[in-house]
Amino acid sequence: MHNGYTVKELSRTAEDYLEAILNVTLHKGYARTKDVACELDLSPSSVVEMFRKLDGMGLIEYRRYEGVVLKPAGREIAEAIKFRHDTLKEFLLRIRVPEKIADSDACFMEHELHPETVRQIRLLIEVLRADPDLCDRIRKCMDAQIIEQTSPKT
Repeated sequence: MHNGYTVKELSRTAEDYLEAILNVTLHKGYARTKDVACELDLSPSSVVEMFRKLDGMGLIEYRRYEGVVLKPAGREIAEAIKFRHDTLKEFLLRIRVPEKIADSDACFMEHELHPETVRQIRLLIEVLRADPDLCDRIRKCMDAQIIEQTSPKT
């Protein structure tokens, strides 16, 4: 069972596929090869190749022409990766990183950050959610720093 922060040793690519399968399934109720290919911006043939590998690892069930279903172990990993991604993206959005950049950076960071770092970021997000005034004070301080950094020095 994952704790939301750590996952089994898999390649970044395999993790991305599991997360994409979960995202498509959550959105559409099912995942077909072309849906996952579109989500990952890859060719369907590349997706089929990885589906076969993940099926061989017991993480998904791939049925040609029918699509793919996450097995319990694959779903557990996909949910952990999605949790990490969502945590990191929310953090980046809270510090005013533009959404497109936040999503891209979260995709990178979800694979690279130590589990304890993600845990601490999640705790910070919970504190900020619980105290909107604190969040406003932090934003005002950030605004002041931006103004100070962009003001011409005399």
